[in-house]
Amino acid sequence: MSTTIARSTRAAMLAYPNFTALDLIGPHQILASLPGLHVDVVAKTTNPVVTDRQITITPVKSFSECEADYDILLVPGGISTHLMVEDAETLAFLARIGEKAAYVTSVCTGSLILAAAGLLKGYRATSHWAYREILADYGAIPDKARFVVDRNRVTGGGVTAGVDFGLHLAAILRGSDVARMIQLVFEYDPKPPFDAGDPERAAPDVLDAAVIRLEPLVAPVREAARRFAARNQ
Repeated sequence: MSTTIARSTRAAMLAYPNFTALDLIGPHQILASLPGLHVDVVAKTTNPVVTDRQITITPVKSFSECEADYDILLVPGGISTHLMVEDAETLAFLARIGEKAAYVTSVCTGSLILAAAGLLKGYRATSHWAYREILADYGAIPDKARFVVDRNRVTGGGVTAGVDFGLHLAAILRGSDVARMIQLVFEYDPKPPFDAGDPERAAPDVLDAAVIRLEPLVAPVREAARRFAARNQ
């Protein structure tokens, strides 16, 4: 997708208890730096929201204060994904905003929350590698790419993929020259010390340890998705 939005652009980024801060902050840092783009962090209320690592984020708008005129909707992932995919108030808000948004987007397990709101049915989407296949229970089409663009749906992989996702969305919104400039301003030139960031390349013992660590978080998300699928057969 190469269409750019030249006018003033508004983005709503969802905050909820125990979301992963980097999922939101990475894209926020990039998108809020674009000319003519305003970002609102929104939540059920404007009370401070505590992330999964005890960072406090203060939303600027509550759901009831948000009109359905945002150009971009972004949902981060988090360790409470299993709760959010069954949170009726949040899902209704996302469906309302997402219906009219020019771009419906997510990072990490945020795609599962979008999918639970009915916003990814029939769309290719990605997520954190440990959760990605669960997207199918919501009618989405899992894709293992680091970020995926399917029409006006833009989804990023796990946590750190939010920076790549943010730059790609910046290019969609303001063109590749602006996105390249932003990349340089933030000196985004990753050279990780280990080649262990992808399950297909990680050593077997590293992968096994990661799966064991993540399974207590993945299991309740998987069960919630199965309940959704059973209800919607």
